[in-house]
Amino acid sequence: MTVTTTNEGSELSALLRRLTGDEKHEASAHSTLDVVWVLYDRILRVTPQTIDNPLRDRFLLSKGHGPQAYYAVLAAKGYIPAQWLDDWAGPQSRLGHHPDRVLIPGVEISSGSLGHGLGLAIGTTLGLRAQGLLAPRVYVLLGDAELDEGSNHEAIAYAGAVGLAALTAIVIDNQSASHGWPGGIASRFTVNGWTARTVDGRNHDQIEAALGAHEAGRPHVVVAKVGRKGDA
Repeated sequence: MTVTTTNEGSELSALLRRLTGDEKHEASAHSTLDVVWVLYDRILRVTPQTIDNPLRDRFLLSKGHGPQAYYAVLAAKGYIPAQWLDDWAGPQSRLGHHPDRVLIPGVEISSGSLGHGLGLAIGTTLGLRAQGLLAPRVYVLLGDAELDEGSNHEAIAYAGAVGLAALTAIVIDNQSASHGWPGGIASRFTVNGWTARTVDGRNHDQIEAALGAHEAGRPHVVVAKVGRKGDA
């Protein structure tokens, strides 16, 4: 099911419609909507009251150049006032075309430049491990076109080699990548020791089950196929 089939989904859709003025990236934003909703509604162990708690789960939006869906979910879950959506990217707004971790409660990284998020997620995971904080999980959401960036391939190989079991990557597959791999995107990760699931990126139950399918000692990736070509 998708968010538009529930009362909460109708509210979320209404919030999303309040964000106008960046039609270029609408497809990019909408491709992430269902995954981001499932993360905040069913998976992440974080609330607006625990955004500074060291034991919280971390969500990093690497795919930060189309953040409308992210902002709508943050508003729906009480991290930011819904009124902020009406002036997004305005001269006095905290909500930019790329999310800013300093200005927006609950945002873990400032993002938008392709290819940075997975490396930042690895650094975050290593930092937690160095502090002995083994309970929090780190989730990072990428677009498939980000895999055209070489930095991601170094990150994939490193995370698999050192067994970053607390790391989950989600790749939104909207057929935007210039390059591919035999067997699909998941095969690029599994060759370096990751576990992987490929799901319908609009089916909430599939997304939830895949996000929970990580195994001990190995990083995990969920490839969410949305069946629509967009940007990154």
